Amino acid sequence: MFIPLFWTVLALPIIVFILFISLRQWLLSRKQKLRSSADKNVVHVGIFHPYCNAGGGGERVLWCAIRALQNKYDNIKLIIYTGDIETSPNAILQKAKNVFNISLDNDNISFVFLKHRHWIEAKKYPHFTLLGQSIGSMLLGFEALCKFPPDIFIDTMGYAFTYPLFRFLAKSKIGCYVHYPIISTDMLRKVQFRQSAHNNKAYVARNPFLTWMKLVYYRLFSKMYQWTGRCSDTIMVNSTWTENHILEIWDVPFKTHRVYPPCEVKRLKQLEREDNNDDIIILSVGQFRPEKDHPLQLQAMYELRTLLAHDEALWNKIQLIIVGSCRNEEDYERLKNMEDLSKHLSLERSVQFKVNVPYDDLLKLFQRSKIGLHTMWNEHFGIGIVECMAAGLIMIAHRSGGPLLDIIEASEGSQNGYLAIDAVEYAENILHIVVNSSENNANVRQAARSSVERFSEKEFETNFLRAVSVLFSKSNLE
Repeated sequence: MFIPLFWTVLALPIIVFILFISLRQWLLSRKQKLRSSADKNVVHVGIFHPYCNAGGGGERVLWCAIRALQNKYDNIKLIIYTGDIETSPNAILQKAKNVFNISLDNDNISFVFLKHRHWIEAKKYPHFTLLGQSIGSMLLGFEALCKFPPDIFIDTMGYAFTYPLFRFLAKSKIGCYVHYPIISTDMLRKVQFRQSAHNNKAYVARNPFLTWMKLVYYRLFSKMYQWTGRCSDTIMVNSTWTENHILEIWDVPFKTHRVYPPCEVKRLKQLEREDNNDDIIILSVGQFRPEKDHPLQLQAMYELRTLLAHDEALWNKIQLIIVGSCRNEEDYERLKNMEDLSKHLSLERSVQFKVNVPYDDLLKLFQRSKIGLHTMWNEHFGIGIVECMAAGLIMIAHRSGGPLLDIIEASEGSQNGYLAIDAVEYAENILHIVVNSSENNANVRQAARSSVERFSEKEFETNFLRAVSVLFSKSNLE
């Protein structure tokens, strides 16, 4: 009994090692064939973005990065790994043009369509969601790797668990653009202090044992996350908040570059405002995801109606328009819940929802709106915030994360927007803007428009190319 068990234990790592070597040799051989079939000087750059057709801020990063690479390097072939199997390459590129006003050279872009994107969707993992999605991303990454092993692998969505696959199996150089860490010390603190949130259910927060178990799980997961993140050769982060957390979790001070995401501030700053109408439009722009906390916006409108109980005529002039994109069925279900909540709060006459709005229609909304609203706690950056400010809206955002550290200055003398935490404070800020003098509002608006140039697409492309240059050095590709 002992001898067979001994040989089994001894043989298992040997078998795993042989399988690893065999798989790596097959992938390297396939990689060499792909290079031989084209010009040997061509560098294949794989970009991992399973939701490239979503139309959010992360997709603007993707398409601006691709445009920057096309303008800089003549000898590259761009491979986009996506799970948008229901659409065509031409339709995806046309949407990039329609939504973001970004035109690309289609000839050196190829799409690798991944059939198993469902493995990274949160609904598949009602429990241990972070771990489930991370393992799922490895399976999806493995599919991508087998279909096309690249010379350079750039992840633009934050799936760090794919990095070891490409580094050790295909010997690819690894770059990543991190929008937010999938686990942070803020998340650990919420669990530790038993605060319920979208990632810490109330029944867990109430139970000391479940809280302890979740803390152990989070700490073990953060160690795995650290190891996978360190497989990167260059790491781009989108804000001071994200940079602080990545440095704390991954401990990679010499690989990290702060690259603010691209915002089309030039065109938005040139928009002529339509301030001659009596309507007071409050505009919210962002994907319908749980962390965006759209219910807080509806609660703020409810509180605002209470503050204006004595002035019904003024209340009737105010309207909140929530513009967002939906990636999947979960997002559409979330949108339906928001519509039901607005009816429950008797706000249906004061709130509109607009889904997947074309870019030209969004520009018209920017021109008509007076106030911008953003309610996500610890928003990693806030492209929608910057765009609202560039378009001349007076912005109210959450007092945390990127808005607090990078974008909005709320102190007198240099104020370019407002910060708030709860529904009452949001409502008070809205009311303050509504009753404020035209001169004071104009000063805030002008300060906001002057402050956003550092978030332009041009600045992004310059800093992005500087960060990824290490991946393209000849010695690294040999």
